[in-house]
Amino acid sequence: MKKNNIIWALAGGFIQIPLATLVALILARQPFGWKTLRTIFFLPNIISAVAIAMMWKAIYNPMYGFLNAFLTLFGNEGHNWLGEIGTALPSILAQQVLYIGYFMIIILAATTTIPKSFYEAAQIDGASTFKQEWHITIPMIRGILVTTITLAMAYGMRHFEATFLMTNGGPAHSTSVMGLILYHKMDAFRLGEANATGTILIFLGTLVIVLIRKLLNSTDAGADSVQ
Repeated sequence: MKKNNIIWALAGGFIQIPLATLVALILARQPFGWKTLRTIFFLPNIISAVAIAMMWKAIYNPMYGFLNAFLTLFGNEGHNWLGEIGTALPSILAQQVLYIGYFMIIILAATTTIPKSFYEAAQIDGASTFKQEWHITIPMIRGILVTTITLAMAYGMRHFEATFLMTNGGPAHSTSVMGLILYHKMDAFRLGEANATGTILIFLGTLVIVLIRKLLNSTDAGADSVQ
């Protein structure tokens, strides 16, 4: 179960945040319809997490779910996405990391603080868009990226709602997380075990986040020394 919490934390920090960063960098260039796209990406964040989880549970339904119906168009047989050990956890992870709007807005706001003159000078020197983003934007918003990674990993460590609603920890506890275990201990009035589980969760979450921040900050310091 502790392994699943770490998987959730890593998925948030190193899948969700890169996706949010990519979209934010694209929108920062203000392509056609970028304001509409910004709203669309952020919209799921104002919808109840319970409603979103139940919607995805219906999408993954092996009998009438949209995903299986779509795959049958290409000759693939239906699959019990949430009922098979091999796909249950990836299915829940996938629907969660796609919601990048919250972090996208934070990163997008950070890009607006970068002086336009930096990009103008880079264009004069012949730098491509990719090189501008890699050598100007990413270093300038590095602090924000570290913060968003920390937040995403913290949210991952305390994950509960989607797993509780979609699989309740099954099949065979393959998707169980410590927040769900804590809930069941409390529900059964096993308060001592619930307290121990909560303490372990806090300790594990703190340890993972501190280690990641040390790793990111040491990498930043190494890059600065090279420069």
